[in-house]
Amino acid sequence: MTFDQITLPNGLRIIGERIPHFRSVSVGLWMGAGSQFEAADEGGVSHFLEHMVFKGTEKRTARQIAEEMDAVGGQLNAFTAKECTCFYAKVVDEHLPLAMDVIADMAVHPAFDPAEMAKEKGVVIEEIAMAEDTPEDLVHEILMLAHYGDQAVSLPILGTEESVSDCSREKLAGYWKRMYRPQNAVLAIAGNYDWEAVLDLARQLLGDWRSEGFSKLPCVTREVGPTILTREKDIEQMHICLGYPALPMGDERNYDIAIFNSVFGGAMSSRLFQKIREESGMAYTVYSYPNTYTDSGMLSVYAACSPENAAQVYGMIREEARAIAESGMTEAEFTMAREQLKAGYILGLESTSARMQSNGRRLLLMNTTRTETETIDRINAVQFDAANALMKRTLTAPNSIALVGKGVEKIAKQIG
Repeated sequence: MTFDQITLPNGLRIIGERIPHFRSVSVGLWMGAGSQFEAADEGGVSHFLEHMVFKGTEKRTARQIAEEMDAVGGQLNAFTAKECTCFYAKVVDEHLPLAMDVIADMAVHPAFDPAEMAKEKGVVIEEIAMAEDTPEDLVHEILMLAHYGDQAVSLPILGTEESVSDCSREKLAGYWKRMYRPQNAVLAIAGNYDWEAVLDLARQLLGDWRSEGFSKLPCVTREVGPTILTREKDIEQMHICLGYPALPMGDERNYDIAIFNSVFGGAMSSRLFQKIREESGMAYTVYSYPNTYTDSGMLSVYAACSPENAAQVYGMIREEARAIAESGMTEAEFTMAREQLKAGYILGLESTSARMQSNGRRLLLMNTTRTETETIDRINAVQFDAANALMKRTLTAPNSIALVGKGVEKIAKQIG
């Protein structure tokens, strides 16, 4: 599989992956705008901006945006992450022109109506409250702060109630003018399309998009000392998170991490799942996963259990990390995890949305492309000894800890 790819004169990169036997097509406009690039007084502005583009443009109301997509059975949505924001749609192939028109209109011609802003602030503040009331989400947010300290990467994507309430139209529009520029964007398409027709549409809808005024804060994350952070919550379970320093997004050794993570805690057959859930029965949920950003990375471990078992569950996590770092994966575990990784990758791409997201994110954040065959070849190239060595280095490094639940200070002293 090869990609269709071009950069328009204004700097907009376009990537397409044509799948002619599909009748659907997914299109996404990726912006290099996220909480990682917000100034100190802009907390949550990337996410709030994502909400506001749905509230109307210079030629469409919020209701018209919804009705036009619903009229053709299309799916329209968006998300904000630490380093990017994506507006995307999935439609039957014949309606691709409408999907591109709506997305371009939203991102390039937002109205930022003050009345709509006032209403949407309430919506986002409710979203923040919902995250606060979801301890599994909350403990991961606290782990970011424990692991990275007071840096942009650790700040919540949603912002805070105070920062959202204080967001003026001038601040929102200023951030949009600074960040929503073609050289900071990627248009990604996957499915059944005609490439020349796509280019004609892109030039018509986005060719005049202004590139002046682009300014982006540098993405620099320094190492900080690991720490323990807690949040007292009157809930039934203790939520535990550990964070180990890992690798940034562009490092090819992330395939090694993905393989040993599967053995450690990323699958039902993993050491953590079998030991803590299946053998001890002390936790319903326990897992590990890698997080990567353009200049840093973290391997996270999560478990939820009763407060009286928290210290023991934490000890079991640390013991499994010590044991597997000391003895290494077995050849059988390594081979099975590598096959799991390949299968998960292939199965995860069996939709136009997944392919669009994979291609758009990679081109935006790393300015590279990688075909399915190239990815499988890279997974197959991971060496047993190298993966074990990296696992040992990762799991023996000092780790950060986050706790959410009832009586957290007592638990923190027990495990500290």
